[in-house]
Amino acid sequence: MTTGGPGGRLVDGRFELLERLGGGGMGLVWRARDIVLQREVALKEVRSPDLAMLAADPAAAFELRERVLREAQALARLQHPHVVIIYHIVDNAELAHPWLVMELVSGGSLHDRLNRGALAPQEAARIGRGVLSALRAAHAAGIQHRDVKPANVLMRADGTPVLTDFGIAALTESTSLTATGALIGSPEFIAPERIRGQEGNPSSDLWSLGMMLYVAVEGHHPLRRATTFATLAAVLDEPLPPPVRCGPLGPTLVALLARDPALRPDAAELDRLLAAAEQGIDGTRGAGVQDAVPYTPTQLTGVVPHPATGPVDRVPGQATGGQEPWPQPELPGRPRARRRTGPVLGAVAGVALVGLLGWSLSSGLLKFDHRAAAGSSPRVTGASTGSTAVGGAASTPATSGTPKASGAAAKDLLTPDGARGLVEEIRSATGTATVTQLLIYPEYASARVITKDNPKHYDDVNYRAGKLTSKPGGTVGSNDKPVDLAKIDWNQIPTVMAKAQTELGVPSPKSRYLNVTYGWFADEITIRYYLSDEYSGGGYLNVGATGKVLKVVKSG
Repeated sequence: MTTGGPGGRLVDGRFELLERLGGGGMGLVWRARDIVLQREVALKEVRSPDLAMLAADPAAAFELRERVLREAQALARLQHPHVVIIYHIVDNAELAHPWLVMELVSGGSLHDRLNRGALAPQEAARIGRGVLSALRAAHAAGIQHRDVKPANVLMRADGTPVLTDFGIAALTESTSLTATGALIGSPEFIAPERIRGQEGNPSSDLWSLGMMLYVAVEGHHPLRRATTFATLAAVLDEPLPPPVRCGPLGPTLVALLARDPALRPDAAELDRLLAAAEQGIDGTRGAGVQDAVPYTPTQLTGVVPHPATGPVDRVPGQATGGQEPWPQPELPGRPRARRRTGPVLGAVAGVALVGLLGWSLSSGLLKFDHRAAAGSSPRVTGASTGSTAVGGAASTPATSGTPKASGAAAKDLLTPDGARGLVEEIRSATGTATVTQLLIYPEYASARVITKDNPKHYDDVNYRAGKLTSKPGGTVGSNDKPVDLAKIDWNQIPTVMAKAQTELGVPSPKSRYLNVTYGWFADEITIRYYLSDEYSGGGYLNVGATGKVLKVVKSG
């Protein structure tokens, strides 16, 4: 039982609560004193944020309690230097909910540390390795964390990171929407597949780790928006701004933040990559730390615009890799997938590859291809000469057959003519205009194009600045239905866009894009018009191929 108040309140007649340290979705954390062993501990008061729901549903309350206890018992068996230690579970009939007695880590959290400023890439890589080792131990025990974020990484006095709240987020099903639409957890760190309602696997925790490291070095979260809804939509669909301060860690984070879980590096490989980055080396370019290539940053000054976030301030010495996100890292020693269609061009210069390919990361189409090896180049259209110049760098094709130049380089793609021109570019380059998904922004687009020779495969096709690139993608999912882009009336765009601004209350949207799929709340081709601004959030209009409004979803 508990008696008294802070400074005098006892839990189970033994643990004296001294001060509240913090709290979250699953309860409060207190600094306490174990009066029997005469030591300070952390005491977590584990309780659901929805006490009314538990009171109304005793069976749910019982299940939650049992799962908390089972998970805590499993974690108590994890003896690992980067996992917070659980000493004791207090649970009896006199208590409304369990209490967990844990190691008191006195150095604050990584969140507290980041409030004082961003980390250097090497320091972030060191912390990342510690957190990764904790995750590997938990995953080996069958435990997924589900809420890896700076606030859940504690720091010992010597700088050792310690992961806490193991299993608690998993028990609350933190990536699921409740019946009332409330999200338990941290939307900006949840892996895309978990937002989509999938259970996820250990690689989902690795996504969260990658996003945490991105935030730690870049000093901001790239996909946080004004509302939870807008943030979730951004994590699912919006382009990820390139890491500009991550230096040798950047290519590893790009690999880790692939939206397809199967294409992220596994834990063992990620440990090698982080070890290399800790030494100032880009590990994606070598088979091991000892063989990795030392990182040499590109020196840029001034302000470089990015389509998703606006200008990004850069200072001399920052590693940028050009104006676009990092190119796709490729692991040496693994066989490359055969190209299924189209001509093959020769090697593309590094900056050109960044400019042509990098921006597609956050649409889920830039992937850590475990089949890949160094030496590949994309199929490129839009070049009217024997070389393709991007951002001042040029590439010379090794073979003939470069497709014709684009005629839509300067068009706004979110117009009828711009969208039709984009579809024609895709058809001209791939021989088909059948996709499972198409994302269209004013200045660029990305698509999963079903291959002409095999309907079970798709290619990743990206379009920017009048040029189109294509790389082997993957296998078409069982739930992915084909969309024939020729069946869409693109004349709908101005009318529906104006209607979306009115319906969603976003007269001057800061971000706008279309997401074309099949079967979003309807058994037909659907187009989601996403709009958001800095303040009110926004939402989306879901319409059919002819422009008929099927659903209006406002954020907030």
